[in-house]
Amino acid sequence: METKLVSGMALLRIIAGGIEIGAALLMLHYRRVDAALRINAILGMIGPTILLLVSSLGLVALAGQVDWDRYIIVLFGVLLIFLGVR
Repeated sequence: METKLVSGMALLRIIAGGIEIGAALLMLHYRRVDAALRINAILGMIGPTILLLVSSLGLVALAGQVDWDRYIIVLFGVLLIFLGVR
């Protein structure tokens, strides 16, 4: 099961990387700052979503191995990251 979770985490990161590369190519295609800013805004929403999904998969894998107090600290850290990118 752990291998499937790690594979899922890696797959999500590969998808995110593909989206980033596609967005960069779109920016080059349109060659306009306003279009590039719109594309960047969409990436700003996708990035934290991928972070949340990958972190969730990792936390599911660690659920039985980590004490609850440390689990809460990790969740709090993820929450702080989201608050910091707002």
